[in-house]
Amino acid sequence: MRPMQPAAAPTPYVPPAEGVGRNMLLLVQLRWLAVGGQLATILVVDGLLGIHLPLVPMAGVLAALVLLNLLTLARRSRWSDTNLPLFAALLLDVAALTAQLYLSGGARNPFVSLYLLQVVIGAILLNVWSSWALVAITSVAFALMGPFHRPLQLPPTYASSLSDAFLLGNWINFVLAATLLVAFVTRIAANLRNRDTKVAQLHQRAVEEEHIVRMGLLASGAAHELGTPLSSISVLLGDWKNEPAVRRDPRFAAEVDDMRSEVARCKEIVSGILFAAGEVKGEAPTRTTLRTFLTATLDRWRGTDPARAAFDDRLGPDVPIVADRALAQALTNLLDNAVEAGGRNIALVALRDGAMLRLTVRDDGNGFADRILSSLGKPYNTSKDRQGAGLGLYLATNVLRPLGGTIEAVNRDSGGAETTLILPIESLALEKTK
Repeated sequence: MRPMQPAAAPTPYVPPAEGVGRNMLLLVQLRWLAVGGQLATILVVDGLLGIHLPLVPMAGVLAALVLLNLLTLARRSRWSDTNLPLFAALLLDVAALTAQLYLSGGARNPFVSLYLLQVVIGAILLNVWSSWALVAITSVAFALMGPFHRPLQLPPTYASSLSDAFLLGNWINFVLAATLLVAFVTRIAANLRNRDTKVAQLHQRAVEEEHIVRMGLLASGAAHELGTPLSSISVLLGDWKNEPAVRRDPRFAAEVDDMRSEVARCKEIVSGILFAAGEVKGEAPTRTTLRTFLTATLDRWRGTDPARAAFDDRLGPDVPIVADRALAQALTNLLDNAVEAGGRNIALVALRDGAMLRLTVRDDGNGFADRILSSLGKPYNTSKDRQGAGLGLYLATNVLRPLGGTIEAVNRDSGGAETTLILPIESLALEKTK
């Protein structure tokens, strides 16, 4: 069998298409700022302070950053916010900063602390392993900048000597700061991502519930409008039944009885729609038993053809319950779906699994398409062409939600499908089950 698809499983949040590549764009913008900031610093240090810098190689590093940005912008249509492209971009930025520090004093350069900027950006944008890899790479680069660098010839005014102990302490300070930043920023970023996912799921659920409200209003209006003509037809048929001409003709009397039965069924369907839409009439709840409720629901659906569907009773001891007409309508929808899928051998399997009730509609029809199983319980998710199709499983899902239940579906290896409603027995029971 194909794996079951629970309706309650949250749909993963997918960022909007216009947001793809926004982090890469941020890195491009930061790189432009880095180019401008480094160029200004080089001009001030070499021109105003009189500290001679290797201008040609340092300008070459800046040119490489500009070229990298231009190439990145040229491939803008292929940008993504995935981990590896962002990680590679940050590694190139670290390499450029390392080259500039090597040319301008190494670890004695006060701008060595700019490594922390790459670490913080990585902690926010990258996966956890990539963030820690960036910490390790920048820490090694910082350490190598101590013994390996191009020394600067400082004027006597700015000349100073930093001890090895100071440089070691500065490196340790960097490693501790980078470690703590990644440890906390990655957790904060994960919390924010989880929050965004939950907000997106709540928004999706609000949209679905708003859709249910609109359906309820539409069903309510249609049901109320249909109620009057159906009642009038029922009264007229009752009058016809008492007409002498009808009473003398057995065939005519039988047809009138059939019409009255069908009108009564239409009225019951309208009432079921109102219950599924959330509108409850002022009717007292019906006390019954679980087995009686399921048998009566199936009998109403089978009508005059008992062989239309079988009832596989695996309930064990019966349980007193309050009849839930919305649940009955949901079962009826699943049975109708089985017929529309071409099922000829249909069965309702009722199983008590501990504290849970499992109601499975099994058929030998065409089964579910993969796209329907992957988005089970969504409105208008159907393979039918007619307008308004695809609401049966959607309504069943929303009937089960307030009862604490779920819906599952699977294609059978032998052909056909199984759709299972799972709900706590206590949501229907008059007394707590043991």
